Amino acid sequence: MGRDHLSNEEFFTQLANLFEYTRTKGHGTVYLTQKRMTFNTSSTPPPASKVADDPLWDTHPAEPLPVLIRAYNNKSKKKEGTDREDIDKTQLSTIVKPDDLDGFYARYAEACKAGMSRLKKRDKKKAKKTKKRKKGEIKIGV
Repeated sequence: MGRDHLSNEEFFTQLANLFEYTRTKGHGTVYLTQKRMTFNTSSTPPPASKVADDPLWDTHPAEPLPVLIRAYNNKSKKKEGTDREDIDKTQLSTIVKPDDLDGFYARYAEACKAGMSRLKKRDKKKAKKTKKRKKGEIKIGV
């Protein structure tokens, strides 16, 4: 994939906008993923002979590897009888260098907390009532 990655500052700005957009529309999901890059972006992948000699070569790299962080929402289509709008898919990604991980994750956690500020708490009472009712019911075989 030849996609350009945002700088860390641009990523946080766009992530805040994405959270705000889904919050103001009253619906939508923001997916957050992260993974370690298997090789440094400035170098090439390891040769096949290295992989053949040690199948777990990537578990002990010579130098720390960067982390790829992604955020996206899904495309949404307008449904009959609802006030939803068509939403285009938004994809954000950034690469975090190993030296910057601690500061990045602290800021990432704050951005995620701010994005989740309007979530509804789950209604546990309703779930308990239905569970008790099912336990208390006795079926009589006919």
